[in-house]
Amino acid sequence: QVQLVESGGGLVQAGDSLRLSCAASERTFSTNAMGWFRQAPGKEREFVAAISWNGATTYYADSVKGRFTISRDNAKNTVYLQMNNLKPEDTAVYYCAASKIWIPTRQSLYEYWGQGTQVTVSS
Repeated sequence: QVQLVESGGGLVQAGDSLRLSCAASERTFSTNAMGWFRQAPGKEREFVAAISWNGATTYYADSVKGRFTISRDNAKNTVYLQMNNLKPEDTAVYYCAASKIWIPTRQSLYEYWGQGTQVTVSS
């Protein structure tokens, strides 16, 4: 079973940057597509970004395209989310998740989830 642990969240001001990390416990991490999702208070969890198992393909929500970059280092069993030009509406708990199937936005296909890391962006 893959265990995922997110880190890197915090409180920042609008326009700042943060880099989230998600460390996986298993070497099988390298065979999984990875996704980042977020959930703001009172809202449903939503897709943010995803990356294929080998890093060749990425996919982003329109709301973060051009500002966020997902990447992975399979040697370190880690996926990253670089977030630039943060906005107050990016405030949420961010979760990473692992999936064996590449349908990036379909949450039900992600088998493993981390516990989440809080990102708060003040205006």
